[in-house]
Amino acid sequence: MSAGIGFVFPGQGSQSVGMGRLFYEASEAARRTYEEASAVLGYDAAALCFEGPAERLNLTEFTQPALLTASIAAWRACAFDGIQAVAVAGHSLGEYTALVAAGALSFREGVSLVQKRGRYMAESVPAGTGLVAALLGLSSELTQAACQEASSVGLVAPANFNCPGQIVIAGEKAAVERAIELAKAKGAKRALPLPVSVPVHTPLMKQAADRLSKDLAEARWTDLRIPLVNNAEAAVIRSAADIRPSLVKQLPSPVRWEESVRKMVSMGVTTFVEVGPGTVLTGLIKRIVPNAATFNVQDPASLDATRAALEARSSG
Repeated sequence: MSAGIGFVFPGQGSQSVGMGRLFYEASEAARRTYEEASAVLGYDAAALCFEGPAERLNLTEFTQPALLTASIAAWRACAFDGIQAVAVAGHSLGEYTALVAAGALSFREGVSLVQKRGRYMAESVPAGTGLVAALLGLSSELTQAACQEASSVGLVAPANFNCPGQIVIAGEKAAVERAIELAKAKGAKRALPLPVSVPVHTPLMKQAADRLSKDLAEARWTDLRIPLVNNAEAAVIRSAADIRPSLVKQLPSPVRWEESVRKMVSMGVTTFVEVGPGTVLTGLIKRIVPNAATFNVQDPASLDATRAALEARSSG
């Protein structure tokens, strides 16, 4: 019997110089993907992904279309769209990749949207005024309490509920620093600032969400071929009408990744395949659902290994 397969797509933090190069060299479909992206973006997307420099690749406005492109290039090289998946999901920016993979949006429109999304995010908070930090080993309740107490010096809120014992907080610099101190006092094993200046998935992104809303309204959406579990509510989305409000809500709301993965399991997913650069989501899923089968596809070698494992599971 075929295992219930769910595809997941990475977000910011998974990028690295050189990502996608092996697929580009091996797959005509991947090469066309980079060419399409370059035509939309107005610069060489392949050169950015393969050669960097890292300082440019790590700027939000460039990271987002680069990751979308690398992930969809991998998806097209896999030809996984022939597999009947139970559900898809993506982490933050990866939700747009999931929507393209599920047929809700053309790749070209997706690239254009995330380029604008990255720009709006970067412009919504003055450089150096925001901070993002990871809290390890603290419950969601105590994390919420630390943020609430630190709000006396500025805005800080949970941004990503990633997996048991790993929550990311974000907000104004002084408030995040205060929340880190409080989290340590409440028993966090570690609390460390992350090299991300844009406090995404907090109310500070409301202005960016309002700007993005107009672009989302102009995009051509279609019903999804594969159901999507969204970030903002860990809810199942199947129709075009539900996509735009979900994406508008996503930007100023926390990513409910742990809930999203558990929702996919409740839908029948037993095998998770991460498509795109890195293995960040694979690691999180192993901590959320230890008995789930996890695979990743970021180059031809990992594709071959994943395909062989999936075929063995389906025939076993």
